[in-house]
Amino acid sequence: MAEVGKIVGEGGEVELGKEKPLRLDCGVDLGSFTVAYQTYGRLNADRSNAILVCHALTGDQYVAGPHPAQAKPGWWDRVVGPGRPLDTERFYIICSNVLGGCMGTSGPKETNPATGKPYSLDFPVITIADMVRAQALLLDHLNVEQLFCVIGGSMGGMQVLQWAVSFPERVFAAVPIAAAARHSAQNIAFHEVGRQAIIADPDWCGGDYLAHNKRPTRGLAVARMAAHITYLSEVALTRKFGRALQDRKVVTYGFDADFQVESYLRHQGSTFVDRFDANSYLYITRAMDYFDLAGEHGGTLVNAFHGTKTRFCIISFTSDWLFPTSESRQIVHALNGAAANVSFVEIDTDMGHDAFLLDEPKFTETLQGFLNGAAEHRGLPLR
Repeated sequence: MAEVGKIVGEGGEVELGKEKPLRLDCGVDLGSFTVAYQTYGRLNADRSNAILVCHALTGDQYVAGPHPAQAKPGWWDRVVGPGRPLDTERFYIICSNVLGGCMGTSGPKETNPATGKPYSLDFPVITIADMVRAQALLLDHLNVEQLFCVIGGSMGGMQVLQWAVSFPERVFAAVPIAAAARHSAQNIAFHEVGRQAIIADPDWCGGDYLAHNKRPTRGLAVARMAAHITYLSEVALTRKFGRALQDRKVVTYGFDADFQVESYLRHQGSTFVDRFDANSYLYITRAMDYFDLAGEHGGTLVNAFHGTKTRFCIISFTSDWLFPTSESRQIVHALNGAAANVSFVEIDTDMGHDAFLLDEPKFTETLQGFLNGAAEHRGLPLR
């Protein structure tokens, strides 16, 4: 148990799939795998106040409170906690590290029980739906039959949509944020640049770097730098850095980090490699590439939501060019076609894709308003 202020987190790792292997979309049966998770708050008597938070590509289960591997709070600490939109004195918050991750859940860096060595590229290719199936088994373990809400941004939003489609009876409300119903060609292209940077690193060793006591840090850092640009907006980058030079008054006519924005990206890359596994980056980006809800339903997105009783709140940001508002509108139109209960809010902000992780008051107000309304319909006590 860990505590910072009034935020208390509990959790650990649970072994799942022992009695019945998890059938993955690639056709592999994954038996006896581990899911690492954290919970915050308390489950109420009728188990009706559980919220599953789904993390983004490089996130993890430490959504709030102190992060054990980093000297800072969890990645959504401004949203999860007493008195915050995801009020831990009102809701039971669950967040797990995704399948294929590198913070305790089974993934390519974990030991393959069949060989006694790290899985590396022997780990089966996973999908967003596989991640959700693993989360569903975790909920079974926690004795949570239905979620009051499932919520997440970016790749977390993909998981939210998959939850609503795969387990509609278990989701009372859903909040996909800055997400899409399928990964675009542009986003697949960015992911491929990152993956090729990792694969081209000589320390990648064909994916078997752990056995050679190496890590492809240069390739992973480049992948992170390229991806990080897509999480921001041009306006935000210009406001923060412009063309300001880094610790000098004139350019060097060389390839050092002359500009502050270069130094910033290099810092993002160097700190990322300390906390993330290169092969996990390959597997998780691939899972996002394969995500296509319409493709799974005859090419028509509305078919994915037929008969749904889930209450949806779709949120996008005006300056998000990674998952632009047009992609959210496609989800809204499909939900309208399925006669679903859906609200849609486009937040006017210049913070870019990562606005849901930053101090954006309009976003937290929207989240708070939707959760309050949904809680009233669910019969949960008012704040």
